[in-house]
Amino acid sequence: MQKIKTIIFDLGGVLIDWSPEYVYLKEFRGDRAQMDWFLNHVCAWDWNVNQDAGYPIAKATEERIAMFPEYESFIRMYYGRWEEMLGFTHNGTLAILKELVDNPEYRVLALTNWSGETWPKAIAKFPWLQWFEGILVSGDEGMRKPFANIYELMLSRYSIQAEEAIFIDDSLKNIEGCEKVGIKGIHFKDSRTLAAQLRAAGLKVQIQ
Repeated sequence: MQKIKTIIFDLGGVLIDWSPEYVYLKEFRGDRAQMDWFLNHVCAWDWNVNQDAGYPIAKATEERIAMFPEYESFIRMYYGRWEEMLGFTHNGTLAILKELVDNPEYRVLALTNWSGETWPKAIAKFPWLQWFEGILVSGDEGMRKPFANIYELMLSRYSIQAEEAIFIDDSLKNIEGCEKVGIKGIHFKDSRTLAAQLRAAGLKVQIQ
């Protein structure tokens, strides 16, 4: 088995908790069915990830309001109150990250689907993001996971050999995307499982 030298982390869902529910469940007065309809049909996930690929937030917001004018105030909340959607750090995963960063045998980087316009808020809230050797932010590059070009950019920008890298993401589609370019993938479930999966891949992780 090829020795793993580079570990690449996704951020949202792996290290950072993020959910529009933190804003909308309260705004819809606890009516989860109404909130779910809004997040599935108005400010839907595929709309959000378009901004993660670099589409301007202001333009996306006005276009969505034109489609659903009756929801204007709720649509403006999506990015107007985006920082409130940022929750806590997943401390179990953070402990694993710290152990890997402190080991000179490994390079540790991040690859995230994130709007370049909201990224500075994450940097300000989570100082441990400075631990990474480098972070590739999809919105700054005009491309996103799970498409091959962003993984290829990651490899070339940081001079990574695909067969010596492992990528951790909570999205199965993103794992399938990285494996198509030759990077070993770990589909993240929880920190305890991740520690065991990393050890199985030959990495030195003491945390249980």
